[in-house]
Amino acid sequence: MLAFTQSGCVYRRMTIRSDPPGALVTLDGEEVGYTPYTADFTYYGTREIKLMMPGYKTLTTLQTVPPPWYQYPGIDFVADNFSPLRITNRHEFNYALERQLMAPTDELLNRANSHRSEAQVAH
Repeated sequence: MLAFTQSGCVYRRMTIRSDPPGALVTLDGEEVGYTPYTADFTYYGTREIKLMMPGYKTLTTLQTVPPPWYQYPGIDFVADNFSPLRITNRHEFNYALERQLMAPTDELLNRANSHRSEAQVAH
């Protein structure tokens, strides 16, 4: 019985970083925090990551989180329950955010007035 209380397990951690840091992270549709964001996870697979930050384009990506060899079906049971060591499997994902080009206010107002004038002429 002592072997079971002394056995290790696999810890899975994911870190999401952005350049610049401080972007709001949405993971699989749920707001979870700001970059750099680190969390434990249970399952490998594809995750939807969305990064949002004022002045930058929203970045949405489907990120694959691949399992290491010792997490393949069959082997994973032994690694998770009977490994004599604590195993930490870390995944780091880095994303560069693109600046969002903002038109000057005067230019936006001029375009709006132009569209308004065109719409009034058409009627």
